[in-house]
Amino acid sequence: MKSETTKLDAGFSTDMTELFTMVVVPLNGDKLWSVFANDEKITGGVRGFYGIRQRDGRFYGYFGGLTYKGDFRSPVGYLTSGGPVLYEVDLQNRQSRMVAPRFENNGFRQWVLGKDGKVAATLDYISTNGTWTIRNADGTKIQEGANPLGDVGLVGLGTTVETVILSDERENGEVRWFETPLGGGASKEILADVYVHKYFTDTYTGRLIGYQQEGDTPAYTFSDPRQQKIVSAAMKAFPGLIVHLIDWSENFDRLVVMTEGADDPQTWWKIDIANGKAEEIGFSYPIDHADVGPVQVFKYNAGDGTAIEGVLTLPPGRDPKNLPVVVLPHGGPAARDYPGFDWWAQAFASRGYAVLQPNFRGSTGYGAAFQHAGNGQWGRIMQSDISDGLAALAKQGIVDPKRACIMGASYGGFAALAGVTLQHEIYRCAVSVAGVSDVARLASTNIVGSNYDKAMRHAVEQELGARRDLRAISPINFATGADAPILLIHGKDDIVVPYDQSNDMAVALQRAGKPVELVTLTDEDHWLSRSTTRQEMLEAAMRFMEQHNPADPVR
Repeated sequence: MKSETTKLDAGFSTDMTELFTMVVVPLNGDKLWSVFANDEKITGGVRGFYGIRQRDGRFYGYFGGLTYKGDFRSPVGYLTSGGPVLYEVDLQNRQSRMVAPRFENNGFRQWVLGKDGKVAATLDYISTNGTWTIRNADGTKIQEGANPLGDVGLVGLGTTVETVILSDERENGEVRWFETPLGGGASKEILADVYVHKYFTDTYTGRLIGYQQEGDTPAYTFSDPRQQKIVSAAMKAFPGLIVHLIDWSENFDRLVVMTEGADDPQTWWKIDIANGKAEEIGFSYPIDHADVGPVQVFKYNAGDGTAIEGVLTLPPGRDPKNLPVVVLPHGGPAARDYPGFDWWAQAFASRGYAVLQPNFRGSTGYGAAFQHAGNGQWGRIMQSDISDGLAALAKQGIVDPKRACIMGASYGGFAALAGVTLQHEIYRCAVSVAGVSDVARLASTNIVGSNYDKAMRHAVEQELGARRDLRAISPINFATGADAPILLIHGKDDIVVPYDQSNDMAVALQRAGKPVELVTLTDEDHWLSRSTTRQEMLEAAMRFMEQHNPADPVR
């Protein structure tokens, strides 16, 4: 049964979700296997990964899974609930057993495991009133609070195995971190002045051991001085490159890192600390270094003076003057682009285009106030932040503003459509991949799909603004004013931004007599998960771009 293409009979929920399969790769050469694949009472999808623990010489994985009631092979079998049950899976014999039950109310449940694999803390969030509680292994309430958006969660054990850490994102976008004793007692705020991008926990105990601070390049902090020294030395071993810490051995004598930036197409390394050696173990993209376009941070001011950063990728081997340009806003919109190797940007740079990826207001990584400034600004300030970046590039003579197209996916797809419907005389063409054309309809889809969940309604209204105003920023309502050719690309099985968002936009443009193409990606989701359709998307976009905004020939 497919998420979007299968129509459900009456009596079935219209809410759709995606389940992810987790594959175990035995290092002894045995066959790969999927978690829950042999459990007839559990779906094959995994709803949450809670760590690995070692006990009595055996390794166990902890996963959330959805259970069946009745016989799943017969017409009377059905899922008991949307909420997952916590299971322990023996990673050697593949047997599973239930560790903790699902949450029975509207909302969600999360767990933190102790180093012995037993539940150390449970968080329950009730969406009807926005309240949450944390209980320890004995069921004693140790912390409680409220968060109307539901942006609260357990991070893991604290700096010791006797505490637990909670993240709590407020309505202004500020994320606060609290450490609470499992035995009860006052919570304390930690990392108050740090913008945490990622945290690191010990694989075998679950204890917090470090974090990565947000920024254009990774900055790592570990509580153990020896681990900090090792990581710092590894970062310095690759001067001029961005270094991502991927994994480490139990005693931290071996690291796996990935480098990118400059002319590096993402290289993976195994570092032997004791012997001071780094060994290449693979590449994300096996591209010759000379064919990688240079990447840099591009800073400019928006029309109202707000400082904006973007990522600029230039075509390799070409003089950066009066170049054709692809403006490539990111999705989310609560996300950001970094000055590393981006396969979309590099693809267009390889054909002679400059590529600008603006981190407009609403993007993450620049503080809560900057992200919060994007609320209610779809098609407004967020849109002009993007085109202001193009104007700044043109002012410096790097690009030719008369040879600009805009392309993006998801929210970026909305921005692409808005660039030639809500805005005018800026772009020669637009490419929308899984983009939003009808904002009002998307808001209704999300609210109805959540069974009118209060937290979802609040989140939608906070991000998009009042529902009565959403038609005024929906490109589908301005199809008659589209002033450039449009290419729509969409996966048929997209449940995040439904396929109809592109199909209906195509119909509206055709009725208005506007040039439009629609490329349907069969069996593809919102995330372009399949390599064949990723290539299909890129080939279609490149053909369209070269047709309507050709680059200069190689000299």
